[in-house]
Amino acid sequence: MKPVERVEAAFARLAKVDRPEVWISLRDRDDVLAEAAGIDPALPLAGVVVAVKDNIDVAGLPTTAAAASYSYEPAADATSVARLRAAGAIMIGKTNLDQFATGLVGTRSPYGAVRNAWDPARISGGSSSGSAVAVALGIVDVALGTDTAGSGRVPAALNGLVGVKPTKGLVPVTGVVPACYSLDCVTVFARDLSLARAVAEVMEGPDPADPWSRTGPPAPPAPARPRVAVPTPEHLDGLAPGWGEAFAAAVARFAATGVEIIEVDIARLLDAATLLYGGAFVAERYAAVGAHLEAHPELVGTDLDPTVAAIILGGKARTAADWAADSARLAALGAAGRAALDGCAALLTPTTTWHPTFAQVAADPVGANSRMGRFTNFANLLDYASVAVPAGFVDGLPFGVMLTGPAFSDRTLAGLAERFANPGLELFVVGAHLTGQPLNAQLVAAGGTLVGPVRTAAAYRLHALETVPAKPGLVRVTPGAEGASVEGELWRLPAAGLGTFLAAVPGPMVLGKVGLADGREVTGFLVEPFAVASAPDISAHGGWRAYLAATAAG
Repeated sequence: MKPVERVEAAFARLAKVDRPEVWISLRDRDDVLAEAAGIDPALPLAGVVVAVKDNIDVAGLPTTAAAASYSYEPAADATSVARLRAAGAIMIGKTNLDQFATGLVGTRSPYGAVRNAWDPARISGGSSSGSAVAVALGIVDVALGTDTAGSGRVPAALNGLVGVKPTKGLVPVTGVVPACYSLDCVTVFARDLSLARAVAEVMEGPDPADPWSRTGPPAPPAPARPRVAVPTPEHLDGLAPGWGEAFAAAVARFAATGVEIIEVDIARLLDAATLLYGGAFVAERYAAVGAHLEAHPELVGTDLDPTVAAIILGGKARTAADWAADSARLAALGAAGRAALDGCAALLTPTTTWHPTFAQVAADPVGANSRMGRFTNFANLLDYASVAVPAGFVDGLPFGVMLTGPAFSDRTLAGLAERFANPGLELFVVGAHLTGQPLNAQLVAAGGTLVGPVRTAAAYRLHALETVPAKPGLVRVTPGAEGASVEGELWRLPAAGLGTFLAAVPGPMVLGKVGLADGREVTGFLVEPFAVASAPDISAHGGWRAYLAATAAG
């Protein structure tokens, strides 16, 4: 869709869904259309329509952080917004949020509680509530949020979206109203993982105006069979009805892609999570906007949300000694958490623990909010990256899971999330593409993941071909002839990677259906029959590795 057409569609959809609580301010439609008409179609994000959480500056629109009394007119775009504009993206408005980005529920705003995109009786999640719902309702392609405690992930899960929370500092926070300045991240909501990652990468890069901005070393390539940790059962207690089963299904789905799943005690990570609001780090919230709240006590209950005000003003009582003690405790918990996850590419958890109604949140505002952040609150404190992805539905409402990994593991997490979303195709290999063999690197380069060792049905013969590098040829015997069961490996490749890989496969190798010992049929390497006419039959060895070992020994 051309940029002008996409903008027209966005405004038409906005009018049709009639969800005014999603927005705090909107740009003039004619101004946006004029901007769209001038966009170079060759730009990487040409015509991508974006909504921006209203604690992030967009030139020409006020920044309120969901408090009219705090409103100001920014002189320039936030760095994140400016980089998206330069790539061809079009901002159409500012979205509602839990005031001063304090909350995970989406109800703490004088501009109205943001209703969930799937069930208006339930919360949208916060604090980036309006941003998530604007994407989920199909108004915009992408929305920017922020994340200190999980605000870029919880609303994604509750609205069936992808939520990308980059490593802290990769996307500058210049032009962002701080919640906890040392912990804040600009995040991305989208319906599609590849678009979300593309937007995040456009925004990345140091900014001299942001002393916390940084770059880091690229993560090493994921191993052929990455290890993913999941919580031990006691840490999954208290999930909403049906969510435990949904998470177990997500774990099984990951395992089916060839990921190794191990259970890990994440108690130390969850202990660290409690420090975000229960420790001295809440003083950062007071440092950010406490003076404004103290200057306007008469507005608490009208323009200033009482729950938010209580949390932020409570930070004033924290002392430097409290901060020092909590920092030391956090360091110890972080070390223990890293040790528990040592050797794992990521931690897989539910994104949140439940999806309450507005009535449930109103009955216990602080307790309900605390439940939302069990698996999200520790990430920024301990310098982790995260990506939240949809994982199906429970009782007709979205359920989501989250991958969390060490700083700068963003692309590794995206690769794992892509594997989960698009499991790819299975491929049986029997010779030079086996793990440790000369051509295995081709599979890995194509995005392949080792599912595990398998054997064929007893209906094949294996021959040693005269090729460089040496490789075997697998052929199916004619019905009634004596066959053998041959050892090999099952790999899983993304569709695009499989196509690239197969284009490089030389004759006489071919692909066909291979019957496995467990009764399944999968795509695998075979060889044209003419190629084995004079090739030694090595079936008695049971597989290529055994044959190589025997010839080397003898």
